Parts: sequence; C-alpha cells; structure tokens
Amino acid sequence: MLVLGIDEAGRGSFIGDLVISGVLIEEEKENILKKIGCKDSKQLSAKKREELKEKIKEVARDFHTINISAYEIDKMNYSGINLNLLEAMKIAEIINKLKPDKVILDSPSGTKKFVNNVKARLEHECEIIAEFKADMNYPIVSAASILAKTERDRILKEIEKKIGVNLGVGYPHDEKMRENIKPLIRNPEIKKYLRHTWSTYNDLLNEKEQKNLGEF
Repeated sequence: MLVLGIDEAGRGSFIGDLVISGVLIEEEKENILKKIGCKDSKQLSAKKREELKEKIKEVARDFHTINISAYEIDKMNYSGINLNLLEAMKIAEIINKLKPDKVILDSPSGTKKFVNNVKARLEHECEIIAEFKADMNYPIVSAASILAKTERDRILKEIEKKIGVNLGVGYPHDEKMRENIKPLIRNPEIKKYLRHTWSTYNDLLNEKEQKNLGEF
C-alpha cells in the first residue's frame, strides 16, 4: 500500500510563499521515517531539517512540492477563493500526481468540509485521513512538513538577499519582521512578496503613515 503524507509551511505568514509538500512511501517503510528522526518540523533545528530532507528523499517512493506565491494567494482571495479552499485545491493536485492508496494530511480547520473540498477535485480514488496536528502523530506527515519547511526557509532567505533586510520567520507576530518591513512597505521590490489581503499589510501601512505625520 502506498501512503502519502501532506503538510504545509507558511500558511499564516505575511511574507513569501505558502509551501505544500507531499511524501509518498510504501506503508512497510513508514517505520524508517521514525527511525531517522522525522517529527514535527517545528521541533527540529534548521540544520537537522536539512539533514533529514535528503534522507527522506532517499527513503520516499516519490515526493512533490507546490509553492503558492503571495501574489497568487491575494489573487485567489480577491476572486473569492480563501486560503482553506486554495490549500484543498493544491492538496488535490498533489494527490492526483502521486496516486496514493491512502492519504494522511494535516487539516487546517473544519476537517469534514476541508476533506470534501479535496475529494471534489480528485481524479484518483484513495482513503483520506485528515487530522489537526497530524504532523505530530504520523511520521509520514512529519516528513512532508520537513520538506515544506526547508523549502519555505530557502524562499525566505532568497527574499532577504534581494531586499536586504532580516525577515525573521515572516509571520505577523514577528516584531523584527514588522519593524524591518514597515519603512519599506511601499517599495515595489518588496510589495510583491507581501500578502496584501492580510490585515497586517494595512496595519503596517497605517503605522508608517502615522509615523511620517508625527515626524512632519
């Protein structure tokens, strides 16, 4: 039996791509993932994730990663397709490509509705198990989370090099990111990496304008 684990990185980020990865493996090899140390990517150092990424690719039957840019996320939001539905669409794309017998995925919210949105777009029949925090309970989902996280980290580093500021983790709660981005938020070279439909964008824009008025 072929089992596919799916997870994402960067879902709630203000900057950069949402990355979704799928790892396909023979069911009898799942224990290997646990032995090599696969667990929720957030519990691993960046160095360990990089080491495991290569080991996962060696063990896996196949794998596939989809990057969804900030521009695409905004475009879909403006057209009425929210992040849950967009993620379901991309997960279905991974399933259709890798053709597993069983899928285990980390469900963002509203599991039944989310799974139905995935199933409605499938061209391949398979069992689907969707659980909140599945990346903590299933090594195959942990493996997918590691591939997604390492790709997401790579993208953030590339953006940092291009715009010349430290982005931290890129999430709205990250004060380092907020302070570094605020003065540059109207810069077209930076704007293209930001999710304009996030409330964070208007918050930082307003904070910048208020600061400018105060200085005036």
